[in-house]
Amino acid sequence: MRTEFPEFRLGSVLATSFTATLTERRGDAVERIPTPQRLIDWLAVHGLDVDSCTTAQLDLARELRESVHAAATAAAVQDALPAAAVHVINDRSAQGRAAAVLTPEGRRRWRLGSASALEDALSVIAADAISVIAGERDGRLALCASPTCRAAFFDTSRSRTRKWCDMNTCGNRQKKARFHANQRRKRASAE
Repeated sequence: MRTEFPEFRLGSVLATSFTATLTERRGDAVERIPTPQRLIDWLAVHGLDVDSCTTAQLDLARELRESVHAAATAAAVQDALPAAAVHVINDRSAQGRAAAVLTPEGRRRWRLGSASALEDALSVIAADAISVIAGERDGRLALCASPTCRAAFFDTSRSRTRKWCDMNTCGNRQKKARFHANQRRKRASAE
């Protein structure tokens, strides 16, 4: 992978990891798939290998990402799902012809068609989003407590009370800010 781009934030849930290709949505947004090649790189990390991606296909992927984000955010706060987002997710899911295959190691992999590999990859992401948003998995959708992030994530912690999309980024940043604020208060009260 190319080092001039920001690192990917990788999670265990495909759909919410895909929404994390745009981070800090309420701050200085960081686009982690700025080019078609970068989308190819992200898909490869998730076992969805495609040979090519056009700018138009990157736009389709970003439209899916934003639709998944909008629907997952609505589901996390128990609002009605946005009709336009549902339409895009359903459309992308129906357009692909990816097939789940079992590896000799007992893992699931995706077989993508050579002619429509990118559309197949997007259909896998859309289908994953459908299963998460529809509540078919053990866990809950939540929003990151970071005021600049607010990413939707899938909480599978035992207590289902996780606050951060990623403890190594948002969680650490918030804890560090709290620590420094407490240090400033202590110094101010000591003076």
